[in-house]
Amino acid sequence: MKKRIKILNFLISFTIIFLNLSTNIFANEINGVANITDGDTIKILNNRIRFHGIDAPENSQNCLIKSKKYNCGKIASAALSKKISKNIVKCKVQDRKDRYKRYIGVCYIKKINLNKWMVRNGYAVAYRKYSKDYINDEEYAKKHKLGLWAGNFMSPEKWRKLN
Repeated sequence: MKKRIKILNFLISFTIIFLNLSTNIFANEINGVANITDGDTIKILNNRIRFHGIDAPENSQNCLIKSKKYNCGKIASAALSKKISKNIVKCKVQDRKDRYKRYIGVCYIKKINLNKWMVRNGYAVAYRKYSKDYINDEEYAKKHKLGLWAGNFMSPEKWRKLN
């Protein structure tokens, strides 16, 4: 009798876990504590997520302010890390993955769209090649000389091609 109860409890627990996972899969959402890879990529559990519509400098990329070099890639990563802190991140991911097998998504902490926040604060640019979603945010950062726009920089896409 005890063995049957254990098996029944296991099956109920398994079913509940499966239904919870299925809900997230069908809803195309990945939630959890994020590890920052760089300014436009995070990892939640074993899921790597590339932020849709934005392009941040690479971790080893340098930029210039008043002819002085600074590592804009690390600054972008640090800004994202600080913004997320220990908050739970919720990413709405697309059905497809990129060529590096990363999900493409829009990620949030509470109601803050992290993709938008990165561009609006000048830590990333609107990735016009894939989306027009964040062009107004880029124009805002440029107008107010925020982040990358406070100096000179090579677009992350061009920098990757050259390095």
